[in-house]
Parts: sequence; structure tokens; C-alpha cells
Amino acid sequence: MTGAVMEKFELIKTPEGNQVRVNLSGTDLLRAPIYNKGIGFTLEERRRFGIEGMLPPQHNDIEMQADRTYHTICFNKDPVGRNIDLGLLQNRNEILFYRVLSDHLEELMPVVYTPTVGAASHFFSHVYRRARGIFITPDHAGRIEQVLHDSAPFSDVELMVVTDNEAVLGIGDQGIGGMAISIGKLALYCVGAGIHPARTLPISLDVGTDNQELLDDPWYLGWRQHRLRGDAYLAIVDEFVEAARKVFPNVVIQWEDFHKDIAFQVLDRHRNNLPSFNDDIQGTGAVAAAAMHAASRISGTPFSNSRTVIYGAGAAGVGIARQIRRQLQQEGVEGEALSRAIITLDSRGIVSEDRDDLDKNKREFAWPAEWLDEIGLTGADRKDLAKVVDAFKGNVLIGTSGQAGSFTDEGVRNAARHSEHPVILPMSNPTDISEATPADIMKWTDGAALVATGSPFDPVEVGGEKRRIGQANNVFVFPGIGLGTIVSGATEITGSMIGASSMALAHALEESTIEERCLMPVVDELWNICGIVGLAVAQQAIADGVATFTDADALEQRIAEYRWKPEYPEVLKAGD
Repeated sequence: MTGAVMEKFELIKTPEGNQVRVNLSGTDLLRAPIYNKGIGFTLEERRRFGIEGMLPPQHNDIEMQADRTYHTICFNKDPVGRNIDLGLLQNRNEILFYRVLSDHLEELMPVVYTPTVGAASHFFSHVYRRARGIFITPDHAGRIEQVLHDSAPFSDVELMVVTDNEAVLGIGDQGIGGMAISIGKLALYCVGAGIHPARTLPISLDVGTDNQELLDDPWYLGWRQHRLRGDAYLAIVDEFVEAARKVFPNVVIQWEDFHKDIAFQVLDRHRNNLPSFNDDIQGTGAVAAAAMHAASRISGTPFSNSRTVIYGAGAAGVGIARQIRRQLQQEGVEGEALSRAIITLDSRGIVSEDRDDLDKNKREFAWPAEWLDEIGLTGADRKDLAKVVDAFKGNVLIGTSGQAGSFTDEGVRNAARHSEHPVILPMSNPTDISEATPADIMKWTDGAALVATGSPFDPVEVGGEKRRIGQANNVFVFPGIGLGTIVSGATEITGSMIGASSMALAHALEESTIEERCLMPVVDELWNICGIVGLAVAQQAIADGVATFTDADALEQRIAEYRWKPEYPEVLKAGD
């Protein structure tokens, strides 16, 4: 291996606070966002690194800097504008960025993550300022290991969010713009799980785009070709995985925003090659199942009595179905009863065995035609969601269709006919493609429904009181999955570890949350939730025999020592 020697980032923890040692000085130090503290540099540090005259004379601690920066961001009322402002801050002073985000998480998470990040990905090339992460293209074939080695800022990367940009939220192929999603998700790993930003790396597998608008855009920055497909595409992914293993031996990968047909293939192809998971499939499944368990606590209806209709049989829909099935099995549901507990629909109607257009992942949950005949679903009725809910006696309705308004009053009312407290989860995001609004769902069920949504919604008035709408957001599980995997040194991420994240989230809900009939915690609880989920995942890794750190009694302390919060370290010269 030739090329630049990657720097190892060393955060030294002392009783007095954290320290880092750097080889930079002067303007080079001020231009390094992971080390730059701006006016947070002490007078001694300014002299030490020759930056005294480059900064205003006053020293501000991080609290004052964060307060000033937040109020500056507030001048911009446009969410995309705020996203751009926060991105500029992240590229100038990373620790301050994470401090501002942590201090105002409930307000700013929708700006750095869903729903605003969808728009940010769409405008990525138009607002580009500075590169973050690594862009792998087909031109790098045969040299990906070298590219990673030369381009990575630090050698001890432990977490990557990797996207091929094809299925960004509900807006599809955004080409190189999908990198905005990887960056946003890693920001939440840092503020939620406490993974130091120097140990994270966003990756775009930029294999082209079939979005003609982007190909025709003179400002587009991506690999200006139609998408690579088939064996040539898989060869790029395979080479990347092998290179990542060699360059970063301890890395965990979250696969993000792959098209459903590719998502399953890549996950299955590499899940045993290095610890990895697909958040769109497994994270979404874990959160949906957790919401159902929370609903069970509220209503007193056993989880095993769930009759679930999933509208949307893509990667998210199948992932949800798999997780519900796994947890039903743990509740003792088996055989035909298990197969009859979930019914899925796609754009052509019920996923059934008599259809010849099903891929193998959909076929997992296909109903025999005779079962549908038994409950009176024939012909066009199999495409009518409201009639399916009624005939199936569904008491849980989950949407992953990306079709705004597809949950009608009739469909939701039919779910309410079969349950005192129907569980309605319109999970498509961003907000404008949600299957229904919470306000409508509450109106149609007289406030009886238990609701969680994929994107944030304002509270809804029910019976003269404001009811908070929980956000069934993957952020409540994916940072904990990464944290638990890293801390346990797991060599793979098992299905049981994903299941453990789901149950940990469900059990972490405070009684006050249950009492207000809310299925998800508030965003401001993210730090504690990630710690709980991370511990459960690490414990499960030990139980599954895939952990390299096997002292279960020491896990809590190990997690506490590993986690990082955005505080300025003392900056020392390397070699001193």
C-alpha cells in the first residue's frame, strides 16, 4: 500500500478533561474542523499553535459559542437554509456543530435528518461547498482500497453509512445527493450514541443515476452516467466491502437508501463478511414492532393478537413483516396462525401466491389464494385497502407505500371496527407523502387510535387535550445498533440483535409516555434511549456468540467509557 499515511485520531481522557494531540498549526489548524475551536481556543493554545492574531482577543467557552451560533441559525427561517447553515458549521467546527445539535435536538433533528434532508439531497449539487466523506465511482474499480486509504481522514474508522443513492426517502434516485442522508445519519450516531465523529465516515457508492433531470443538469456533481447494473454493479460493491475490511478492520456498515431489489441482495451478500445491517429494512422493522409493543402496553391487548396489514411491500414493508413475524414467534405464535397474522399489499394489491410478478422477498409473505377466498377477498377487492382491512379484521395498519393519503377514512374506520384501540402507523416520509395525517386518523376514530408517524407532526387535540404524536423514527434504534455492535466487537449483526433493539426501545418508554397514549419517546430522550438499545444489542451479541468482548457484567461501564459528548478537548502538540 502506497500513498499518504492515515492519521490515527487519539482522544485522551483524563480526570481534568479530554485531550488531543495534533501535528497542525496556524491556519492549517483553524481549517481542520475536527480540531478547530475558533474563539474557544484558550490564550495558551493560541500561543502554542501560532494563531494568536488570527482570532478576536476574547475567549468564549463552548456554551457561549453554541448559544451565539444557535441564535444565528434562527435568523434563517427556511429549513433547507438552516440545513445549509448547519452543514457550513460542521465543516468549520465539528464539535460546536454537535453541541448546537445536542442542545436543540428536537428542533434541529428534522433539519439535519428527515424531512428536510430529503430536500437537501435534491439540492446537493446546487449548494455544494466542501467535500465530506468519500465518493466511490466505477472509475475507481481495481483501486478502491487505495482510494479509501488515501482519502480517509483517520485510520480508526469504526462506523460507515454507505449509500448508492437510488432510493432516498420517498423521492427516489438523487444521484450523488444521497450523500446528504449518510452525513445526516452519522450526525445522529454522534449525538445519540456518542460515537466520536472522527470514527465515522460517510460513503457514496456513486454508480451513476437514472434521474434524467440530474444527468441534464450542468451543475450536477456526480458520475454522469446511467446507473451501473448487474454484475458490474455488484463487483463495485464487493470490492468496496473487501477494501473497507482491509483498511478499517473494525468497521461496522449501515447500508442506506438502496433500491429494494438491491437492498436485500447486498445485505444477504455481505452480512457475514463484516458486521452490517440495512436500516431501511431492519431498522424500520425494529421501530414498527416496538411501536406495536408499546400499543399493546397501552391497550392491554396481547402482541400475539396482532393482525397486521402492511401497505407497501418494498424493503421497509418486508423488513417490518419479518420483524413482526420474529416477535410473534417469540410470543409462541406458530404454523398457519403465524402466516395468517400478517397480510401485505403492494401497488397491485394483496401479495398472494397466485401472482407471477413476485420477487422472493415478497413471496415470503404471500397468502394462498384459497385463504383469501375464505375471507371473501376476490377480484378487485384484493386491491382495495379498506376492504382488505375489514375482511382480514386487521387491528394494525402500517404504511410504507410513499403514497400520500392512501389511508382513507373507510380503511381506518374498518381497523377501528376490529379493535378498541387500532394501531395506525403511516410511516412513509417525508411528511408530504405520509399515508394519512394524525389529525385525520384521530377524527376518524374519535381519538381511539394509537398513532405513530414516520415524520414529525404537531400534537393533535383529542377531547379538549393535546395529544403528542410519537415519531416512529429509526433514529431510536440505528445509533444503538451501531453502538452495541462496536462496543461488543461483534463480527456480525444477527437478527436477534435487531430484535433486541426493538424490544429495548419498547421497554424504554416511560410510564408517562404510555399514559399519554404515545408510542414513541420524545426526541430529547435520544441519548438515554441509545444507551439502553446499545446495551441490549451488545448483550445479545454475547448471547449469540458473535461478540469478541464477552464480559457481560462490564458492558455498561464499557459503553459509558466509550461514549463521547461534544466538549472541547485541550489541544496539545504531537510529541509534547
